[in-house]
Parts: sequence; structure tokens; C-alpha cells
Amino acid sequence: MSSAPVYDLSQPLATLLREGTKQAHTDAETSQGARLLLGGQLPKDEYVRFLMMLWYVYDTIERGLDRHSTYPTLEPTYNPTLLARASTLSADIAYLLEVPEDQWKAHPIHKELVTPRLPQALETYLSRLQALADSPDPSPLLAHSYVRYLGDLSGGQSIKRIIAKAYGLESEDNKAGSDLGVSFYVFKELRSANNASIGEMKKIKDWFREGMNVAGERCEDEAKLTIVEEASNAFRLNMGIFNTIRTPEETKPATKERSQVSKRKDESVTEQEPPRDASWPLSSVAAVIAAVCLGHFILVVGGFTGDKGYQKLLFVERWLSETFLKTATDAN
Repeated sequence: MSSAPVYDLSQPLATLLREGTKQAHTDAETSQGARLLLGGQLPKDEYVRFLMMLWYVYDTIERGLDRHSTYPTLEPTYNPTLLARASTLSADIAYLLEVPEDQWKAHPIHKELVTPRLPQALETYLSRLQALADSPDPSPLLAHSYVRYLGDLSGGQSIKRIIAKAYGLESEDNKAGSDLGVSFYVFKELRSANNASIGEMKKIKDWFREGMNVAGERCEDEAKLTIVEEASNAFRLNMGIFNTIRTPEETKPATKERSQVSKRKDESVTEQEPPRDASWPLSSVAAVIAAVCLGHFILVVGGFTGDKGYQKLLFVERWLSETFLKTATDAN
């Protein structure tokens, strides 16, 4: 049985956060979703879905920070002009989907994300952020700022190049500095409106760490400890988001199925078959309902993730095919 870590609370808060989150940081970086993202291996639709989840996270964090902008432990690092990411995420999503920015929430990818509800990992994350914003002491929001903003600043330029290459965003416009589709990874300089270089991003990180240390000086040891522990929780919540990312293999069956449906539809149009009687015997309808219910049960219980999930998907496809074939035969 492992014991809780012991912290030297006399140290600056930035140091405590760095030392106290090493393991959680490593776990998050080595998760499967992070590896796919950093490797530029996500299908474009899945990457957009990931950005949509991040938008919800940043929108909730930033509304909480705006609400408590003058709180003693949050004021030293409050700078939405420099740090806010929700607006850039929204712009990137709209660009990648090729829709006006005020319309991306009506896109099928977003509708699928929120129907019937947001992914559980995202809901858990947002609920935690909202609870902190509603608490008498919102200081732990600083931990979420630390995890998200310093992470973006540390790897922003590298990830930007990976994403631009993966999704064909290396256009002449982007080379000129417009950063279409990758503005989430771009920060402005600390004291100007120019895009920050790697050196300038280091200055922003130093400024942020100094602000955290000031915040640490303004709170009791118990509050400092709460912030450090919340930072580890923030990493775990982010891992939950990474774990909702679907691998290319997991998205292939659905793509294959759609293409086969399209092919069958095209073939039926080409052959110009005469229309058939659309009536179905009651027993046939019952068989179809049973097939759908079985497929739904398997999806709810275990999902179609991983190798085992793919095998379940093949089983359901085969079972449904056989059922529909029998149903069609009975109908004729």
C-alpha cells in the first residue's frame, strides 16, 4: 500500500506543482490518445472531435477564471488576451470543417459528440471545473490553468507542425502567418501582438510561474497542498479525454460499412430493378427488432473498442446480415 506523497510546502508553488505532478504528467504523455495525436495519426474527423472536446474544457475553465479574475490566488496569472484558447479552438474547428464559425455546432461531428450526451470523461471533467468555479475558494482552478496553459506553451510549436503536416495545412497563407486551422497552438508575445517564437513562449511560461509563486504566497499551506493535488487530478481528467479518442482501426469499420452501403445503393440504381412490395410479415419485423436490440445491448455493455470490440462488431454485422437475409426471404 503506497503512502501519500509528502511535500515541502515551504517551496514555491511552481516548484511544488512541477515535482508533485511528474508521474501524472508522464502517464498523460504516454497514453494511447496522446501518442496518436503527437504522431499525426488521427483521422481528420477524429481530430476535429478532439478539438471540440477541448473547446468545452477551455470554455468552462475560462468562464470560471473570468468570474474570479480578482481572486487573490487567480489574479496573478489572469490574462485572457494572452492565454485564452476557447476562441482559437472555435476558429480552428470551423476552418477544418469549412463552415462559418457560428455554425460548427450544427455539424454532424458535433451532433454525434453530444448525442445523447457528452462523453462521460468530458462530463466528469466539466463537472469538476464547474464545481471549483462555484466553490467558496476557487483557488484550485489555478491547477487546471497550470496543466492546460503550460502544456500548450511547452509543446505548441512542435505540435503545430505535426498537425499542419498531418492535415495538409502547410499552405502559403499559413507560412505568411495566418495559421489557418492551427491557431490553437499559436500564442502572442507577452508584450506585443506578434506571434510568439519558442523563446517568447519561454518568457510567457516564466511569467506564469512567477504568477503562481505569488499566488502561493497569498494562501495558507493547506490551500497550496490542495492546488498541487488538484493538478494531479487535472492530468487524470485530461487522460480521460485522451482515452475517448478513437484509433484509426476503431473508425475503419464504420467507414467501410458506409462505403458498402453507398456501393449497394449505386448498384441498385444502375440495375434499375423494379420496385418490390414493401410489406413485411409480423414475424419478420420482430426478427429485425431482435437483431437491433442485440446490437444495441453489445454496444452499451462493452462497446466496439480495441481488438475484442472489433470482433464484436464483426459478429453483429454478420448476425444482422443473416437476419435481414432470412427476413427478406420470408417476405418474398
